[in-house]
Amino acid sequence: QVQLVESGGGLVQTGGSLRLSCAASISIFSTLHMGWYRQAPGKQRELVARITSGGSTYYTDSVKGRFTLSSDNAKNKLYLQMNSLKPEDTAVYYCATGVVLVTTYDYWGQGTQVTVSS
Repeated sequence: QVQLVESGGGLVQTGGSLRLSCAASISIFSTLHMGWYRQAPGKQRELVARITSGGSTYYTDSVKGRFTLSSDNAKNKLYLQMNSLKPEDTAVYYCATGVVLVTTYDYWGQGTQVTVSS
């Protein structure tokens, strides 16, 4: 069973920054892809950013230029640096990984709350 543990969420003012961390119980190299999703109250969960084992990245339009993925493979950690935060970024952020198919996520973390005050 793969475990993912997110951390780094919190309360920040508009324009501020946070860095989310996702600690995986397996080597990142053994995954096909990893991603960050978010879910705001009353809304569907959406993909925020994703990175494949080949290093390809994807960012949803609303975060392009503000959010950046990175990883520390030695520590089996995935990071999401979030800058210029906006109130609409408020959500629970989840880390997820797929190990079987690049089209599915097999394991999810418990989520970390990000709240951006106006």
